[in-house]
Amino acid sequence: MLPALPLPASLETAHGPVQVRRATPGDLPALARLLGDDPISAARGDSGDIADYRAALDAVLAAPGNDLLVAVDAGGTVVGTLQLTVIPGMARRGATRLLVEAVRVASTRRSSGIGGALMRWVMRDAALATGAGLVQLTSDAARTDAHRFYTRLGFADSHIGFKYTVGA
Repeated sequence: MLPALPLPASLETAHGPVQVRRATPGDLPALARLLGDDPISAARGDSGDIADYRAALDAVLAAPGNDLLVAVDAGGTVVGTLQLTVIPGMARRGATRLLVEAVRVASTRRSSGIGGALMRWVMRDAALATGAGLVQLTSDAARTDAHRFYTRLGFADSHIGFKYTVGA
């Protein structure tokens, strides 16, 4: 948990306000649905089955320097999520980084401004609260729409990322 985050936060979107708050174990079914609702994640094995995620959610919520957030609409439905990790660093004169992972918006709510509102909140409020001098993220090479989205928000396509799957 990142205690410095200014939560809950109310964000305005084209379809009304959403509230950003910390995820709880009660959000697990909605979080699993969001992961399974994404075709790229589904192709990697994200199923939407909550049994696959219970231990992971507990670990993220308990890990210092990490937070899992949800965006909830006025009706109480979880419509988005993202994970934040604060990374102290030596590079860039000791800059702290705020890593954004697993950004998901429900497929029925994409292009409604939820993702943009979430990311602007991260770039402004979460970065300031955590002392981050840099907000960074990675995005699957196949997510060309997401790449345009992040570029519009001001992110620079600055690095090439590499991953190694253990046991593959």
